[in-house]
This record gives sequence, C-alpha cells and structure tokens, in this order.
Amino acid sequence: MPLADFFDLLQTWTVQGWLRQIDKAFVIFLNRQDPSASSMVLLGAALASHQLGRGHICLDMASALADPDGTLSLPPEGETGEDMPAKPSQLLCNLTKKLWVEQLSNSNLVSEDTGSSPLVLQQGRLYLRRYWQYTLQVAREILGRVGQTAPVPQDLERRLDKLFSNLRSPEETKKQTIHWQSVAAAVVVASNFSVISGGPGTGKTTTVVQVIALLQGISIEQGKTLRIRLAAPTGKAAARLTESISRAIDFLPEKIQAHMPTEVTTLHRLLGTRHNSRHFIHNRTNQLHLDFLVVDEASMVDLEMMDALLSALPSQARLILLGDKDQLASVEAGFVLGDICANASNPCYQSESVNFFKKATGYDLSEFSGPGTGLDQQIVVLRKSHRFHENSGIGNLARAVNQGDGRQVSKIWEKGYPDISKLVLLSCEDEGFRSLILDGNLKSFPHAVEQPAGYREYLEVITRGHGDWPSEEHWFMAVLESFNRFQLLSPIRKGDWGVEGLNRICARILYKAGLIQSTQGWYPGRPVMVTRNDYSLGLMNGDIGIVLEVGHDGQRNHEKRGGAKKVLRVVFPMADGSIKQMLPSRLGAVETVYAMTVHKSQGSEFDHTALVLPDAMSPVLTRELLYTGITRARSFFTLAGTSTDILAEAVEQRTHRASGLGNLLLKSDG
Repeated sequence: MPLADFFDLLQTWTVQGWLRQIDKAFVIFLNRQDPSASSMVLLGAALASHQLGRGHICLDMASALADPDGTLSLPPEGETGEDMPAKPSQLLCNLTKKLWVEQLSNSNLVSEDTGSSPLVLQQGRLYLRRYWQYTLQVAREILGRVGQTAPVPQDLERRLDKLFSNLRSPEETKKQTIHWQSVAAAVVVASNFSVISGGPGTGKTTTVVQVIALLQGISIEQGKTLRIRLAAPTGKAAARLTESISRAIDFLPEKIQAHMPTEVTTLHRLLGTRHNSRHFIHNRTNQLHLDFLVVDEASMVDLEMMDALLSALPSQARLILLGDKDQLASVEAGFVLGDICANASNPCYQSESVNFFKKATGYDLSEFSGPGTGLDQQIVVLRKSHRFHENSGIGNLARAVNQGDGRQVSKIWEKGYPDISKLVLLSCEDEGFRSLILDGNLKSFPHAVEQPAGYREYLEVITRGHGDWPSEEHWFMAVLESFNRFQLLSPIRKGDWGVEGLNRICARILYKAGLIQSTQGWYPGRPVMVTRNDYSLGLMNGDIGIVLEVGHDGQRNHEKRGGAKKVLRVVFPMADGSIKQMLPSRLGAVETVYAMTVHKSQGSEFDHTALVLPDAMSPVLTRELLYTGITRARSFFTLAGTSTDILAEAVEQRTHRASGLGNLLLKSDG
C-alpha cells in the first residue's frame, strides 16, 4: 500500500476510534525518523502501540495474522461492523509472517534486542522498546531472586504447627490432608521471593501474618527487628488489607504484636511519586529501606509498575506477592502475576522441594512432584475457601466458571442456592431492575436470612444525617460503608447495559424514588470515582468518594439554623482509615459510579454484587472477567441481563495477553 493511502487509512481509523491519537502520533514520529519505512512496518508499529492500550505488552504477529480483527477487537465496542472502512484483515490478508518479519527485520526502526531503535522484534513479537526493556528487566529481577535462599530454623515444623494449630482441620493436624497455608509459610521462610495465590477467603492474608510473625519472632530472638512494609496497588485494596491485617494481628502473642506492621500503603506512595513524571523517588539508585515487602492484589500490578517496584527493592529483601492468579489482569499493560503463575494450577515441585516440605511441614507433597522450573518452587496456591462453604452458590458458581465448565454453570442456577439469583430483563425500565437498584430485589432471594442491599440504604443514611452518629467522621464512614454494601458491575462501558448507560439509568431511578435531588452535576449522594492519578490531592485512579452536604464551618446543614451557607464536599476513605474531604471544584477527572466496570472493581468486595451482562457476546466477556465479577460478592450475587444464557458461552473464552515474559521466566531451571 502506498504511504499516502496508508496515512489516509490511519486517519480514518483514528477518527473511528479504532486507534488512539497516541498510536497515530507514534507512527508519524517513526515516519519522520525513517521516511523510507514501508507501510507494513508502520502498520506493525501502529498495531503494537494499539495493543498496549488493550493491555498487551507487544503485538503477537502470528495471532494478528491468524485473526487480525479479532486480535485487535474490531469492530470496537458498540459498533455493528457495517459501513466500516478497510479493516486490518484486508491489509494483512496476503501477508505471511515470514514476509512481515523480513520487512521489519530490514527496517532501521527495528532491532532484535540491544540498540536504540524504537521497536524490538523478538520471537515473532513486536515491542515498543520501552516495554521490551520492562519485560527483560522484570524477568531478570525475578530470576535473580528465585536463586536466593534464606536460612531455615531447624525446628520449623514445630514453629509452624504452633502458629497454625487453631487454623487446621483434624485431618490437617494429623498430617493426613495437606494444609497449604503451612506449605506457603515454609516457602516464604526459605526464600527471598515467593508467591501465594488463591481465591477469596482461602487465607492469603492470614498466612502472611503468621509467617511475618514467625520471621519477626526469630529476628527478635537474634536481637534485631525486621523492617517490614505492606503495600497494595490501590487505596481501596490497601484499606481492605489494613482491615484484614489488624484483625489477624489480634490473635498473635502481645510481644509480637508490637513489632507487626499495621500500615498498608499504595505502591505509588511506597515508591514516592514525582510531580508530572512517570518515574519514582525510589529506584535502582535510591532503593527502599526495608527487609521484607508484602504486595497484596498482585494481579492488579502492571508490567511498568512491577519493573519500578523490583528496581527499588534491595537485593537482600524478601518479597511476597499475594493475589488471585485467576482474576482479570491489570488495567494497564501486562499480566505479570499470570505469567509468573503460568504452571501453578498443576504444581510441579522438584524432589528437593518435596523433601524440604516433608521436613519443614510434615506434609507429603510427592503427588505434586515433577520437573518444574525454579520459579515453580516458589509458588503455592491455597485451595480451601473459608468464606464460601460447600453449599455456597457464589463459591460453586465461581468454581464452575474458573474451570470453564459451561454445562455446570448452567446447572448451578437450578439448585436453589440462597445467595445467587438470575434476573432476566426485557429492558432497563423493568420493575425487576428498579427493585434491584433500590432494594437489592429481595424477591429474587426467597431463602435469604438477611436482606440483600440496594442503593436506597446508603442514601437513607445520608438523609438521616448526623443525629444517629456520635461525630461527623462516624457519619461519613457510615455512608461509605453503606454504599459499599451494593455495587452494580458491567463488563463494558458503552450502550444501555454498559457502565455509561447504567449510571444514567440508576440516577433516573433514584431521582424518581426521591432519594437524590438531581441526575446531573454535583448533588448529595452522588458517588464518584477518580479516573486519573492526582498526586497533588493524594487521590489515585480508582478511589471512590461520596458527595455530601455540610455547613460552611464543617457542620452538616440539618444542624444549622438561620440560613447557614450550604457547601458540598466529596468524602474519600483513605487506606489508613481516615477520611479526606475535597471540594468538588478541585476534582477534575471523576465519573459517576453507581455502576463500574469489572476491571475497576478489582481489589474491592461488596456484600451484594450485581453483574449486568451485555445483550450479545463481546470479546471482553471472558472467563477471567466473569470469575472476577462473581468473586466481588461476599454474601449475595445477582446476574442480570436480557440474555443471561451467554454466561455459559463466555466461560469458554479466555483472556490472553501477548507478553513474552512467561517465555523468559521459563529459564528458571532451579
């Protein structure tokens, strides 16, 4: 294709929203760097940049050639595919991988590894150089830590038995059944890098508290204390970990409690942000001052952040990654935890590891022995859920989805579980949907012991005001906690059943019910989500606040008399348990959040979660997304939509992110 025609098409794709402005700008930059570059080289660059916006680290050329439009999710969400301009499939239909690789390899814009070219070609994957460097550095850091061991106390089995004595079943106590939390603790004790994965309620936090207590106790015996930090990707995830850690610490001996970490920070605050810069204060030349770092919700950590974190971590420091490997990948590019845990579903522990586990824990893991990599030896998956019992609909549904069993997913709805319901809708005007938004649609849970929440509850807490609470802070917290009892989720943003449409519908329902004063602008009760990091305000992407009305001196209006001036404030919960108040005028990048995407819900949990499916299959509707949405629910889960049968179809569709990190990590041969 002549370059002039290619750039015309590039402009059309950008206008259509198929490519981002930054994708087009990148191609224009490359064309200026090398005017001789062919249209196929520039197309590869445009698609590689486009893939970053979709979470991929690179362009997998084989996948792009096999299914160009599917790989690139075209047509975009909300388009029918009719009257569209030429698609990538039309440009690539006569191109072979061999020919495309040859054109890229011969370009001045591309190199295989070293050098300063803007593009890197590696094993059939085309990277922007910066992301190839992130990939390479993360792999090197992880593999370097995998080879490091730590001294193990001779009486480790006795210490672990004592720590977990109240957490084991009779069979686990007798060593007849494997207690995986003990195995995970042994891995952490023996190494500088470890990963503990598991679904909700499997005991990840409990395990890490116990092992920190163990190592801190050993350190105190030696006359010193460990410098321990706890971190999570978002403020909400940090707040949840703070709460969980505080509860778990209460059960430890008092002499250990005093030396246990209780503050959880976000990764951005841990590393120290620089104003208007993607670089952090702590880095390879100014590393963190710590001995032990725990990162929760590691599935949310993207490649760039993982590179920054590992670079800032001292080589001798221990690192524990906690997370659910089966959840959605990070919002930004990369699937780091997924790449690390690629083999974790079928553990392959080397004979040396099996022998160590037997000696350190008393458990025989020979049935899980195999020729695993060195990295595989550092990963433990917790398998027993303490939150969802055998008769839990949420637990059984999540398990069936995670196993990709569409038939079992369909059967689960027939079993009458008291904690899950299916709401088939004809339109967004359905009475059932209105009931769901207001009161959780109680009639869908006929066997429920307690009432599922809707949005009426938190709005009535706002209406009642300060009278029921001892202080303003208590009232703020009550509003925020009530709001978190229910959350509407959607896999998509566009359309009536996407986040944008659902937020409009919810506001209209609540307004007609007399629960909010307006559906537009700033009004009391409006929930908002920050959509861009604002370091000057101390608010991060994903932070959620509620608009409340207070008096000009900080007192709520129902307490004021004589026409006191009314002022709106947005209150945000902070990771340390405090409340931050902001004037709405200071908040630029926010959106209403009666409904949020499943991606944005990661790191959060709600008493009642309602997942609204689109009316047709979508590339984003995957097994991992469904599993993540379902497991946001603690007590009740509602599946809603005009065609809920697509759930069984969606579990067959997997999330795939082109990366190359997994291939590099295979070099950890132990």
